[in-house]
Amino acid sequence: QVQLVESGGGLVQAGGSLRLSCAFSGHTFSSNAMGWFRQAPGKEREFVGCINPSGATTYYADSVEGRFAISRDNAKNTVYLQMNSLKSEDTAVYYCAAKYTIDYSRSYYREVEYDYWGQGTQVTVAS
Repeated sequence: QVQLVESGGGLVQAGGSLRLSCAFSGHTFSSNAMGWFRQAPGKEREFVGCINPSGATTYYADSVEGRFAISRDNAKNTVYLQMNSLKSEDTAVYYCAAKYTIDYSRSYYREVEYDYWGQGTQVTVAS
């Protein structure tokens, strides 16, 4: 059974940085595309970014493009979300998600496309 465990959330000042990690277990990590989503209070969960199984391709929401970066270490079964230049509007619970795929060319940005989800980690940006 696939399990995803996020870590690295916390409180940070606006303009600061955080790196989230998501540890994957229970399946072949390198056969899964990985995504990051977030949900702010009172709002629907939204797409942040994704990375293909090899790590060669990433795709981001416009709101985080140029500030956030996703990477993965297939040897450690872990995906990362590096968040820089944080803004108060980045405050949310951040979730990682996994999708089994053999198609390395696609980017998956819809929630319904993902098979497994983590429990989320809170990120709070103080202005």
